Amino acid sequence: MTIKIGETIPEVTLQVMGESGPEGVTSGDFFSNKRVVLFALPGAFTPTCSARHLPGFIAAADDMMAKGVDAIACLSVNDAWVMDAWGKDQGVGDKIVMLADGSGHLTRALGLELDRTSGGMGIRSRRYAMVVDDGRVSQLNVEADGKFEVSDATTMLSVL
Repeated sequence: MTIKIGETIPEVTLQVMGESGPEGVTSGDFFSNKRVVLFALPGAFTPTCSARHLPGFIAAADDMMAKGVDAIACLSVNDAWVMDAWGKDQGVGDKIVMLADGSGHLTRALGLELDRTSGGMGIRSRRYAMVVDDGRVSQLNVEADGKFEVSDATTMLSVL
C-alpha cells in the first residue's frame, strides 16, 4: 500500500557517503524537525534521471531553500558508492543529499517499488517527489509508469 499524505515516513536505515565511506542514517533522524523535498527515481545514471530529473532539482535548489526547505534529497535503489559517483558526475555539490536505498527498504515501506526485472534492472523505485514536514508527508506526486510530469522540480517548487 502506498504511503499517503499525512502519514509518517517509515523508520529504516539509508546510506549516504561519508568522508571514509558509506554511513547509515535513519529516516527518522533525516526527516525529523525539518522540511525536506525528497525525490526518487528508478536509477542513477539512467537517461531521464540524469538528463532531466536530478538536474532540475540542482537548478531549483536555491529557490526551494528560499521557500523554507531545509534539505533536498535524491533517493534511488542504488548503493552509496553509485549515488556518490552519480552526484559527483552531476555536480550536486551540497545542494542535494544523495540517499542510497540499496536494498530498497524505504522504497518497499513506502509502497513505491517498481518491478523492472524483465528489463534486467530488478526492483527499483517508482519516480516520485514528496514534501516531508517533520517526518510527515505533506505532498506526494507519483508518476504514472514511464511518465515524467508531476515529480519534476518545477512542479515541486510550485507546491511549496
